[in-house]
Amino acid sequence: MSLQQSRPEPPSDDKRWKIVNAAMRRNGDDAHALIETLHAVQEAFGYLEDDGLRYVAKSLRAPLSKVYGVATFYHFFTLKPQGEHNCVVCTGTACHIKGAPALLASLKAQFAIGPGETTADNKLSVVSARCIGSCGLAPAVVLDGTVMANVSPQTLMERVKKEIG
Repeated sequence: MSLQQSRPEPPSDDKRWKIVNAAMRRNGDDAHALIETLHAVQEAFGYLEDDGLRYVAKSLRAPLSKVYGVATFYHFFTLKPQGEHNCVVCTGTACHIKGAPALLASLKAQFAIGPGETTADNKLSVVSARCIGSCGLAPAVVLDGTVMANVSPQTLMERVKKEIG
């Protein structure tokens, strides 16, 4: 961004926007740094809210449609606040064949939520991912950042219940 161009005002006076602005500066205030910038926003706020996406688009001089496109394409990004605990079920081909649908069904039966949903008490969010790159571990789940391999519905339920208390 040249000296003549100024960054738009952040959506709020929340100090976390300073972190986001620093990330954009580090990456040259350029639309090529969109993914890195969205990571910074999500890391700072926990999810990508509409005002934040608009701010990023204006700051990086990128079309809002492109910002939304990137935010909705990658499974890592979320447009809604997430629960205290996050369960990502891989639904790639190997995981699907080896039992991912049963894992999602057990989560639905036990917690009444499916992919993209969060429990009413905000304790657990469930996300499905097209592939997490762990095909040899199928079916694989990432629970709070920890990869679980060869997961059965029973093992998943035990682990999730233990984590959420």
